[in-house]
Amino acid sequence: MRISSKGDYGLRALFDLAQRYGEGPVQSEEIAIRQGIPVNYLNQLLITMRRAGLIESLRGPQGGHMLARSPETITLRDAIIVLEGPLLPAEATREDLVPTEPDDDMLIDTVWDDVRGQIEHILAQITLDDLCQRKRQQRGDVMYYI
Repeated sequence: MRISSKGDYGLRALFDLAQRYGEGPVQSEEIAIRQGIPVNYLNQLLITMRRAGLIESLRGPQGGHMLARSPETITLRDAIIVLEGPLLPAEATREDLVPTEPDDDMLIDTVWDDVRGQIEHILAQITLDDLCQRKRQQRGDVMYYI
């Protein structure tokens, strides 16, 4: 499976917003600078994610972008499917070719279905909040609970 710059940059933008969740709108220029994403490309990705309901956008001088839901409820699977489309297309692009061994073809397709299922399962287990927690652990931030 290959993730394009669209998926990578979009996920980075969502992660940036997750780290600032609850602080109000974040301007795309700020995200672009922090994440090293070309601002025009980022704006296209933000439109896609807004249309899919992952983020909300506000216009005006105090405007910007924010997550539409809490980081605990947005999985990497949600993000990647919005940005990249289906993981490993169910049907190969062998439009005019008919295999002479159809059983072999079905067997291989079953393997791809299993791979797709495993990838989706792993991505569905990781939320944006999990990434934020990993970053805090990496930096050594300590959370005290009383």
